[in-house]
Amino acid sequence: MSPSPNEVRHDVRFAVVGNPGGRRVEMFADAVLAAGLPAPRVLPWREVLYDGRPRFEPDETVRLDSPGEDEDVELLLRGADDPTRVEGTAHWYTRFTGAARQVTEAARAAGAAVLDDPDELAVMFDKRLCHGVLSGAGVPVPPSPTSGPQAPPVRGWEDVRALLAGSGGLRRAFVKLAHGSSASGVLAVEWGAHGRVRAATSVERTADGQLFNSLRVRRYETEAEIAAIVDTLAPDGLHIERWVPKAAQHGRAADLRVVVVDGRASHAVVRTSRSPMTNLHLGGIRGDLAAARAAAEAAGVLWSEVLGLAERAAACFPGTLCVGVDLLPGTGWRRFSVGEVNAFGDLLPRLTGLPGSGAEGLDTYGAQVAAVLRRRKPPAGEPLRVAAEEVAGGGGVNALG
Repeated sequence: MSPSPNEVRHDVRFAVVGNPGGRRVEMFADAVLAAGLPAPRVLPWREVLYDGRPRFEPDETVRLDSPGEDEDVELLLRGADDPTRVEGTAHWYTRFTGAARQVTEAARAAGAAVLDDPDELAVMFDKRLCHGVLSGAGVPVPPSPTSGPQAPPVRGWEDVRALLAGSGGLRRAFVKLAHGSSASGVLAVEWGAHGRVRAATSVERTADGQLFNSLRVRRYETEAEIAAIVDTLAPDGLHIERWVPKAAQHGRAADLRVVVVDGRASHAVVRTSRSPMTNLHLGGIRGDLAAARAAAEAAGVLWSEVLGLAERAAACFPGTLCVGVDLLPGTGWRRFSVGEVNAFGDLLPRLTGLPGSGAEGLDTYGAQVAAVLRRRKPPAGEPLRVAAEEVAGGGGVNALG
């Protein structure tokens, strides 16, 4: 139930750059109203991208939300005539990060506070840079020949082959779009006997060579098909990393999405799948979090260490209030590493906070609103940063490395 008008607080006002009517904006608005605050002012991404001159008020707290799930916005960002096409992510990245910087500059000029650092967004939306930042901070990540800004470019399938051969002869690897999301353009590649190669991916390749996102994971069994897909994706930028064998629940590969708000792990969900990609829209299903915790602790890994690893990853991005960290549990739940850090990884409907997190009874958006209310407003236009002493460190080097 929303507060009555005389119960509404006016000391904090939110402005959200997002897609009006979208799930994310609606769920965040519900959380704001539930906290007794005025409804957030929504600035449509479509208008921001067309106009380039967003306007803010001095006392507003500005949240950048995902531009996804809107075909018109996708067209403006990607420059493609079909939102289901896989190609165009480099153009998307340039347009989105440029717009994020414009929003932040406008907020700073108006004296508003911002929740998302545009430079950190640019790193999180480049898997090569993100991997390099995490690795440089000592956060365990899968080995990668394309980590960091000095990594060699991947110009096509022949480069993929050469890089994997030069990385100790990796026989199983993920080839990912550097600026992709939601498993778009991801190929799980593996070599078998006699040099045969196959790949699992959600990419659908048409007879004329066009690539489309699909909700079905399919397998390509010939090197020619795989090479054609990789060669088409390469101009958008590619990232390669070892395909780490994952722990399992009920015979399905499992990983964890941990949401970290203001430096603290607040929500977690297990995702399981019979394919290498655990994304829920590709047929993955939510697993049993209590069973995952029990399995990790039975293997000698404290649950606080698991959550602490997610917090260590999030600490690499102190200017961003909320991130979603993908944790990869190794076989037997004995070792954990970080797969990705997602700037917009908070879309987990109906999931409430972890016990002891301070977010009990709140969804991911409610936890973020509560965090803002707990915080002292920073100088005008500056990101709301997490103090280093507030970030829980993760121990267990042997288990989490």
